[in-house]
Amino acid sequence: MTIEEMLGKVDHTQLKAFATWEDIRRLCDEAIACHTASVCVPPSYVKRIHDTYGERINICTVVGFPLGYSATEAKLAEVRQALSEGCNEIDMVVNIGDVKNGDFDKVETEIRTLKEACGEHTLKVIIETCYLTEEEKIAMCRAVTGAGADYIKTSTGFGTGGATREDVELFRKHIGPDVKIKAAGGVSTLADLEMFINLGCDRIGTSRAVGLCRGQAVEGY
Repeated sequence: MTIEEMLGKVDHTQLKAFATWEDIRRLCDEAIACHTASVCVPPSYVKRIHDTYGERINICTVVGFPLGYSATEAKLAEVRQALSEGCNEIDMVVNIGDVKNGDFDKVETEIRTLKEACGEHTLKVIIETCYLTEEEKIAMCRAVTGAGADYIKTSTGFGTGGATREDVELFRKHIGPDVKIKAAGGVSTLADLEMFINLGCDRIGTSRAVGLCRGQAVEGY
C-alpha cells in the first residue's frame, strides 16, 4: 500500500481544547497537500474553515464530544449548526451511560435521529470501546447498523484507550454490510496505520499520519 493510498483514508485530526486558528490552518494546508480524506476539527472552526478553503477541503466535526452524555436535542442542534456552516461529516459520541445501563434501544433511537438530520452527509458513531464489555460492543454494532449510520468508530482519543486490532475484528463480525469502520486513538506509527487499513478500516482518525508519512516524529491523537 502506498503512502498516498493510506493518507486517502485519514481524517487528519486536531481536537485539542487549546487548538488555535494557526493550528487549524496548518492542519488544513497539510490535508490539502496530502489529499487526506478530511480534516476533523472542533465545531467552532467549521465556518471559518469553510469560508477560508471552500470546497477544497472535506470538513468533519464532532458532536457530543468527548463524553457523549449531552441531551439528544443538544446533539441534534450541534449537527444542524455544523451542516449549515459547511461541514460534510459528523462524528458523534453515543451516551455511554445509556450503553452501560443496557438502554440500547434508546441509543439506537438517538443515532437514528442524528442520521436523519445528516441526510446524505456522513455520520460516524463513536462508541468509546475502552469503557465497554464485549457484549456491549456487540450490542452497539447492532444499534449502529439498525440506526442506519455510515460508520462505527472505536474511540474519541480522549478516553483511557484507543483503537485495537481485537475491537476492529469484533466490529467486522457484527456490523451490517453497509456500515464502515473508523479506527481512532493511539494510531502512532505507520505500521499501525497500515494494520488498521488492512484489517478493513475505511477511515483512520489521527493527528500523526501526515507527519509519519513525511518521516517525522509526531506526538498527538
